[in-house]
Amino acid sequence: MSESERIACVVVGGGPAGMVLALLLARAGVEVTVLEKHADFLRDFRGDTVHPTTLGLLDDLGLFEEFDALPQSHLTHVAFPSPDGDDVVFADFGRLRLRHPYIAMVPQWDLLDLLATAGRREAAYTLRTEHEVTGVVRDGGRVVGVDYRTPHGEGRLLADLVVACDGRWSVVRRELRLPARAFPVDFDAWWFRVPTSSPVGESLLPRLTRGRLMVAIPRRGYLQVAYLGWKGTDAELRARGVEALRAEVAAVVPEVAGDVGGIASMDEVKHLDVRLDRLRRWHVPGALCIGDAAHAMSPMGGVGINLAVQDAVAAARILAGPLRRGELHDGRGEDVLARVRRRRAMPTAVVQGVQRLLHRGVITPVLEGRVAAPPPRLLGLLRRVPALTAVPAAVVGIGPRPERAPSWARRTSTRR
Repeated sequence: MSESERIACVVVGGGPAGMVLALLLARAGVEVTVLEKHADFLRDFRGDTVHPTTLGLLDDLGLFEEFDALPQSHLTHVAFPSPDGDDVVFADFGRLRLRHPYIAMVPQWDLLDLLATAGRREAAYTLRTEHEVTGVVRDGGRVVGVDYRTPHGEGRLLADLVVACDGRWSVVRRELRLPARAFPVDFDAWWFRVPTSSPVGESLLPRLTRGRLMVAIPRRGYLQVAYLGWKGTDAELRARGVEALRAEVAAVVPEVAGDVGGIASMDEVKHLDVRLDRLRRWHVPGALCIGDAAHAMSPMGGVGINLAVQDAVAAARILAGPLRRGELHDGRGEDVLARVRRRRAMPTAVVQGVQRLLHRGVITPVLEGRVAAPPPRLLGLLRRVPALTAVPAAVVGIGPRPERAPSWARRTSTRR
């Protein structure tokens, strides 16, 4: 690739934020290229939750019918077991007055493939896989592009704007050296599947006993289980072996006690190093971070993907006009980039604040053995006033500042 090749915007990373941003910018007529380091999107446990606001976005973009045809399961509520044996609903998405009041569980690669297909219909859109960004290119104090490598060699792509959507281990974020605020997290998560022999319903299943906490997500033919434990204990967990893990799952999630033999080996157990942080500034001249590159989220609530997608929608609305008019090089360029952070800083801080409360009030006490069940008073209140279940449903399913697709990006369904 010639160094002289230049585009309006290069998006680094083909995750949900990057793919949504690129599609929206392309629909605004902005020349945009996505650089994705992998050859495809096939990776397990990357955040398979598609929240009601994201479902509404797909509807506005004319993509919902295609999405709805994908194999998926729906989470309609979150329920805790009670001492009398009946589940108590904690969050009921059916109480939300939305077009799609549920969380769709879809392998993330299917969602990303759908967004890539939609992007390719736009003349201004390019997706380049097996392009791993290795650093940013600077001209004086401004970022003017990225360097990358492919199986065929190295190259450089120049752009008016570089947007980092390459996740919590972002290469671009590291290169920009932006100041960040990190919050201590004392636990990690391990993801694995338990094939199920019978249907397990449409409820998210948080299950806890003294010293143990798991969250089981119903999928088609299996449960996706998040095992939470102390940070730094991955080697210890693996040393105990798969039989010990099966026994723990059977004890904590008795609904699948007869199916735990489906966990074949510890090789199927994927470790997530949980981090919680956010950048104090999201940009420098010529570059912007959004999604996990700007704020690493805890897996609590599964809201990271929703927050990242809403970042992308807000960024597209703010950036499309200035990018199309070539205005990011003048004195107003930094003000435009700063507007993205100002728009999205509040919802990021609110969601992370709720997650930190859950860490301190639920996860740590359970892992320390001080708590073995949800507070009985809370369960009793939810039984007496079921309407309260709409509040946590709104926090998880909508978020504190939902974003709507810009009018210029909306389409009717493309499905024949």
